[in-house]
Amino acid sequence: MAKRKPTLQSELESLEAIVRELEEDDLDLDRAIGRFEEGVRHLKVARDLLAKSELTVKKVLEETDGTIALQDLDD
Repeated sequence: MAKRKPTLQSELESLEAIVRELEEDDLDLDRAIGRFEEGVRHLKVARDLLAKSELTVKKVLEETDGTIALQDLDD
């Protein structure tokens, strides 16, 4: 099965779920550390997605001839 491409919303939802779990009183230390590490990974992906979105917005705004043209950032 193909892995889904992460979205900012899905990463933030995962982070929220992890925070809720970490706030529970009965979470054992090993599980808490594992969930914290997972949260850090989700945070990095979310930051990367946000940075890429910001670059896309800047690229659109920087069009000089008055047209709006989106370009793939990989170009």
